[in-house]
Amino acid sequence: MATLSTAGRVVVKIGSALLVDRVSGDLRLDWLHSLAEDVALLKARGADVILVSSGSIALGRGVLGLPRADLPLEQSQAAAAVGQIRLARAYEEALAPHGITTAQVLVTLEDSTDRRRYLNSRATMETLLGLGVVPIVNENDTIATDEIRYGDNDRLAAQVAVTIGADQLILLSDVDGFYSANPNEDATARRYDVIDEITAEIEAMAGDAGSGLSKGGMKTKLMAAKTATAAGCAMAITEGSRMNPLKGLEEGAAATWFTAQLDPHAARKRWIAAMKPRGEIVVDAGAARALANGKSLLPAGVARVGGTFGRGDPVAILDESGHKLGQGLSRYTALEAGKIRGHQSAEIEPILGYPGRAALIHRDDMAL
Repeated sequence: MATLSTAGRVVVKIGSALLVDRVSGDLRLDWLHSLAEDVALLKARGADVILVSSGSIALGRGVLGLPRADLPLEQSQAAAAVGQIRLARAYEEALAPHGITTAQVLVTLEDSTDRRRYLNSRATMETLLGLGVVPIVNENDTIATDEIRYGDNDRLAAQVAVTIGADQLILLSDVDGFYSANPNEDATARRYDVIDEITAEIEAMAGDAGSGLSKGGMKTKLMAAKTATAAGCAMAITEGSRMNPLKGLEEGAAATWFTAQLDPHAARKRWIAAMKPRGEIVVDAGAARALANGKSLLPAGVARVGGTFGRGDPVAILDESGHKLGQGLSRYTALEAGKIRGHQSAEIEPILGYPGRAALIHRDDMAL
């Protein structure tokens, strides 16, 4: 079973109710600072940490004096615009004393469904993590309409975990795990410590619409678990309102762990390999040897480009005899790839007229 102490890259989802006091509408600063202590401990062990945080609308609502009832879209977006800046500042001030730099990353559902945006999001967050930064991710409620919304941060957190190849996802919730029934209504309800497979029986226990301790809150969490575990990321649901909730989880606090059958790297490779290629890239013998040794594909090693594909599309990688070596996600369009093939990375900007990425296909986006 996964434990937080073994995490190499962890995504933590934080709900509004944990972060914002429901009565006053103010931030629970003591709790936030205790969470910052937990994040600092994980970072000190060498783990990458990404926080997926709700709270912008709840914060903005209080500042603007808006009612607690459901808000029209325009008022929700206005509240988010006011609340986002306060939320970002709160995380910055909580983590700065630990020597941790934060970054705000705002996303919508389109950013994961469009391959170009997906690659941009992944590259940005990988760069931030490589620089030791803790990204604070939230849905961009100031612009998102229903058609491009995740709608809940459980699924958003799962998608972030998939995007950056996290090995653990922690949902800090108002309940300490997944139960066979609502424990507030059924005294016989039992908590599952570990769920190895999300069966039809488990899904039936999650029920339908609702929120919080109600069955619907569990339904979105199960959806998140299915997304995360399929990508090689273990997921935990644990009660988050206590001080130092991540430390508590590590020390054995009640939780339900959903196990992953693959590691994130292998799951991503399998996902790429299963795609239908939209073009092909023929590489020379030197590039073929470099790929076999785990290197990225650079433009200098490309002999020919075939097909019509866009940035982020899957392409087949062939050697000069036509043998398929594998496939990957192209960081350039077919037109761009054709222009820079055979050239050194330093020549990309003079050829295209703008800076490009050094690799045509990065090794992390390749399945051989």
